[in-house]
Amino acid sequence: MTKLPAVLVIACTSLAAQAADIVGNAAAAPAKIEMCIGCHAIPGYKATFPEVFQVPKIGGQNAKYIETALKAYQKGDRKHPSMKGIATSLSDQDIADIAAYYSKQK
Repeated sequence: MTKLPAVLVIACTSLAAQAADIVGNAAAAPAKIEMCIGCHAIPGYKATFPEVFQVPKIGGQNAKYIETALKAYQKGDRKHPSMKGIATSLSDQDIADIAAYYSKQK
């Protein structure tokens, strides 16, 4: 019975280390942002939705802020039906890549 807590500690430590290793790759993001550009603008173009629906411009925003916002939509801490659906479809790596991509935009 004393081996079970040790196994759990090792498993949890391994998972925490994997989560800490996630680094955003902006080059991987273009294949992942199709669902973002309709509202948050195509690079080099201006979307009509932000003027009508007050959608935030995320290009140039801090990557950590974007990651935190997407994870809050996943958990339900931030409320928006479309964003909840989009965010829940993303992995932690997807979120990091998208955040890295948009943080490099102007």
